[in-house]
This record gives sequence, structure tokens and C-alpha cells, in this order.
Amino acid sequence: MALEGDSEFEDRHAAARELLERPLDPAEYDAIRDLWKAHSLAEDDRDIEGLLSTLTPDCRYELPQLDRTFEGHEGATEFYERLLGAFPDIDFRLTSIVIGPQGVVEEARVTGTHEQDWLGFQATNEEVEFQVVIFFPWNPEERLFSGERVWFSFEKW
Repeated sequence: MALEGDSEFEDRHAAARELLERPLDPAEYDAIRDLWKAHSLAEDDRDIEGLLSTLTPDCRYELPQLDRTFEGHEGATEFYERLLGAFPDIDFRLTSIVIGPQGVVEEARVTGTHEQDWLGFQATNEEVEFQVVIFFPWNPEERLFSGERVWFSFEKW
């Protein structure tokens, strides 16, 4: 139960209830899936411009468990430059995915050599492995993702 006066929770709850009402349109499903593929390929190619082309200009990258947020294309660029700089050989291996009118949720195993400090984690110059769950919210008006919400599990770090 939400605490009285917890307006942020109430706003998120109301937004989630609206998401449940989005109709499923096969053409839109294809557009969401194709955009996620383009985003993933751009990430694999270390193509920042390609990544940005899949995002709304006001996109928001959230790392809730670290209480970090990156805003807009400038923030997304910073997020990716830091991530790819810290792990130049980063490898995302998809383990699960759900696509719907609300966007995409993926789970992946991530490996890479930790060569630069990242989000408060000191570089080890060793290979690390962690799990991620990422939500890519779909913006139906702009037909782009409005960012990412990323959760990490650092069990093997």
C-alpha cells in the first residue's frame, strides 16, 4: 500500500494502469520489434548515432537501484559512452524478451572486461559478468523508445 502523500508512486501507478489499456496492433508490434532490433544492432556496433535514432529526444535512462538518471539524447550519449568505455568488449546475450504495445522488456547476461570506472564501480581490468533486465518504454506518438529502465544483478562481479 502506498504511503499517504506518495505522489510519485501514485503517478507511476496511474501511468501503469493506462499502459494496460493500450490496444495490440500487429503493425505496431512489428514496428516495436524492428526498432528494438535496430537498437540492439546499433549497440553491438557501438553506433551511438544509431542508438539515438531509436530514442525520443526527451528520452530518460533510469538505473533505479543506483538512483541514477540520464536525460535526453545528451544523457543517453553519456550513458553509452561511459558503458562502452568501461567495457569495450561488452557482450549482451539475450535470455528472455517480451514485446507488447507498452514496449520491450529484455533479460540478458552481460560480460566484458572492466577497463574503466563505471557508476561508482572501480575498474578491475578483469572480465565481469552480470545480469540485466531492461524496459524500453514505447512512445506511440513518436514511434520511438522513450528511454530505458535498467536493473542489474551483480552476483558474479
